[in-house]
Amino acid sequence: MANTEEILLGRKGGLATLTINRPQALNALTLDNYRRFDPALRDWEADPSVHAVAVCGAGDRAFCAGGDVRAVYEAGRGISGDPDLPAVFFREEYELIRRIHHFAKPYIAIIDGITMGGGAGISVNGAYRGATEHTLFAMPETGIGLFPDVGATRFLNRCPGHLGRYLGLTGARVKTADALYCGFATHAVKRGSIAALLDELSREHTAIEDCLRRFAVDPGPAELAALQPDIDRCFAGDSVEVILDALAVEAAGGGANAQWAEEARASLLTKSPTSLKITLRQLTIGRDYDLDAALALEYRLTQHLMAGHDFYEGVRAMLIDRDRKPKWCPAALTEVTDSAVDAYFAPIGDRELLTPTLSPPP
Repeated sequence: MANTEEILLGRKGGLATLTINRPQALNALTLDNYRRFDPALRDWEADPSVHAVAVCGAGDRAFCAGGDVRAVYEAGRGISGDPDLPAVFFREEYELIRRIHHFAKPYIAIIDGITMGGGAGISVNGAYRGATEHTLFAMPETGIGLFPDVGATRFLNRCPGHLGRYLGLTGARVKTADALYCGFATHAVKRGSIAALLDELSREHTAIEDCLRRFAVDPGPAELAALQPDIDRCFAGDSVEVILDALAVEAAGGGANAQWAEEARASLLTKSPTSLKITLRQLTIGRDYDLDAALALEYRLTQHLMAGHDFYEGVRAMLIDRDRKPKWCPAALTEVTDSAVDAYFAPIGDRELLTPTLSPPP
């Protein structure tokens, strides 16, 4: 009989394993999944017989395509579920990410296949990430009226140059070599060698970094490295409008990367104008944030957005009706004023996501 549990916990030697077992949903994580994941990490951290943890996704299509935003949509719209889910889901997701980031033992995520949104949260914020030849990584949140969260304030800002701005605003997808170049992955490994890698990691005296290095392969050149000068030039602006103008100039110039510039500009014009302006502000003010400060800021932003329009409209258009024709409100960047953006960054009182030593984000 097939195992119907959505979070599969296992042990082999000193290696504890967690497999997200929702392949039909591209291993998207529900609140119940987070509530299984978090205590498992706590137990393993306290267990002296566990020397490392590996996290994988079931099936051959995805590591984890994100969090279950459809459930958040339905709860926020009053269609089904707990009306408090838009607050509880993000809080517990972010608390799990914090636990992963501060986990005291080696944490290895095998990001084989689609890795987006919440899938990035439970991988990039950990110690080690092995990407395969099938890895496809993206932070596509501006396309559903959200913003790159799950610690992206920190990890996008750790990308070379302005790559984080480019990836966070456009939601562009990257493959293995670029995931390494950006720091989303720490090693490239072959899908066919994953079982052997996990077997080796399970041995009691295995040095984790040495083991990963032995299994690592060269994924080839990073395409983003060649684009870096153009990305840095076009995405250096202090407003989304300036970035769009720079891309238009680049596209009109007819250079080697003119098509890239036109495609990037066209992609931006499909995103939520509010999300774009929030994201640029988020990445600008959070340039030096650690993870705890990043998550506190992001939680504040989620709660403001859950009370708005574009998140629900984006999820409707992209995931519910799938007409891919969201009607953003406001519909134009010029209608999203600085004061409107300020409101998304305003304190939310006793609802803030705080650690005992963390003050509310500025």
